This record gives sequence, C-alpha cells and structure tokens, in this order.
Amino acid sequence: MIKLSTIATILDSDVLTGEEHKDREFLYCRGSDLMSDVLSAFAQGSVFLTGLATLQAVRTASISGAGAIVFVRNKKPNPDVVALAKEEGIPLLVTPLSMFVSCGRLYQHGLTGVNGNR
Repeated sequence: MIKLSTIATILDSDVLTGEEHKDREFLYCRGSDLMSDVLSAFAQGSVFLTGLATLQAVRTASISGAGAIVFVRNKKPNPDVVALAKEEGIPLLVTPLSMFVSCGRLYQHGLTGVNGNR
C-alpha cells in the first residue's frame, strides 16, 4: 500500500485538490486515456493515470471507484474539472512525467495493475 502523499513525491506531482486525503492508501494503478477501458475493470481505491484532463475522466473515476487521478504530461484541468473532483472527493495530481514513466515508477514502489499481477 502506498499513501497519496508518497505517490505525489514519486511522480514529482503537484496536488491540485484533495490534500486532506494525503493519507489515503493505494494498492492498484491503472493508466488509460480510454474511459471505456477504465470502466471495464473496477478496482476500488486504485490510482488512475490519464492524459485526459476532462470532466469525463472525473466521472469515470467516480463510477469505477478510483481513489485519485494523476494527470500525466503536465495536463492541467480547467476549474470545472477541479470543482467536480472536489465534489466527488477525488484528489487530483499533475505530473510532468509520461504515463509510461509514471506507471513504471509506481510499479517499482509496489503498486500492481488492477488484476494484481506483478
């Protein structure tokens, strides 16, 4: 399990919202820009990495049970996206790293994919 605050450090992230959830713990990671892929495999409390800084990403995270969203490649969400994430209680982070590097770093620190394979 990795705390959100540790994930932020590992990914050199800025926390946009959800600082109050810094002790939330994660076991799984999923990375996708296809929301249908995220919805096809539920993983309650996973951290969700995407390059789509949209309302749809927040809604998808909420439905799928993701406990946080990390926007990769320095994608900055607009204020409506941030407001929805606050309303849903989903922390938002932004990292300058690519999705590949972000997932690799989290894997190195013990997170698995949503199926639990290592």
